[in-house]
Amino acid sequence: MSSAKDLRIVFMGTPEFASTSLKCLVEEGYNIVAVVTTPDKPAGRGQKIHESDVKLTAKELGLPILQPEKLRDESFLEAMRELKPDLGIVIAFRMLPEVVWAMPRLGTFNLHASLLPEYRGAAPINWAIINGEKRTGVTTFLLNHEIDKGAIIEQESVDILPEDNIGTLYDKLMHIGSKLVLRTVDKLAEGNYTTIEQMHIDESTLKPAPKIFKEDGRIDWTKRGEDIVNLVRGLSPYPAAWSPIFKEGAECGSMKIFTTRFVADSKTGTIGEVVTDAKSTFGVRCADGVVYLDDVQLAGKKRMTIKELLLGWRDATQCSFM
Repeated sequence: MSSAKDLRIVFMGTPEFASTSLKCLVEEGYNIVAVVTTPDKPAGRGQKIHESDVKLTAKELGLPILQPEKLRDESFLEAMRELKPDLGIVIAFRMLPEVVWAMPRLGTFNLHASLLPEYRGAAPINWAIINGEKRTGVTTFLLNHEIDKGAIIEQESVDILPEDNIGTLYDKLMHIGSKLVLRTVDKLAEGNYTTIEQMHIDESTLKPAPKIFKEDGRIDWTKRGEDIVNLVRGLSPYPAAWSPIFKEGAECGSMKIFTTRFVADSKTGTIGEVVTDAKSTFGVRCADGVVYLDDVQLAGKKRMTIKELLLGWRDATQCSFM
């Protein structure tokens, strides 16, 4: 048994979700001997060199940084061996080869933003909201050969509130997750823990969390209002649910939709039909009522409230959504 603060830890991650845990570990006095993150790459219109959130945090904290192009590269593996790591921590990074995750004496664990075994995959927070879940959480588990299927060490759950969207829930799970990482390091150092295996579960009973593509965010107005509201919440503020707009049967643009409210009604009407007073309310008819749009962005325009949009959108009443 060794003291958690004496463990030689290699931390691997890329986005803000990971950098919060990295900060927490250093602030609490854990010994991070190196940080592994993605190589810098050009991004955006000006193709400026972009550094990952984890790299920026590591620089701030004065930690050694490794940015391998390939995780099996011999020079990277040699650098890892020289670090003599006791423990590896991975949060929102690439899939690691066994030669990397098996190198630390106590193994490598991952922080995943769901209550495993549910929502294995790249976008667990989005899909939990899109599917209308009332609870989710964070899980730490030991890495093995299969993605998100290692033995579970610790979990913590959190309620998904009706007003939560991907932005607010991401922040909640990021902070709860950073505390769970500390608890997991302490448990592994003490050696006093029991894992829960998740290898022999019938996968057909589980909800997956695959990567989100543009088409996943397209609103199907034939669905129930509650499902449409959940899709919008699960993709707001980024990448955002969207819908093409039609006028006289022809597509004339598209709209990103950030906040909505649903009003059930049993009136008959055409699905996709616009319901508006042309001043402050704008809704779209769906399977069981009207989804009112509150915060939107027309293609090529800035994000605005529906009231602001209607001030300048003269032909709003002639449009439909499909």
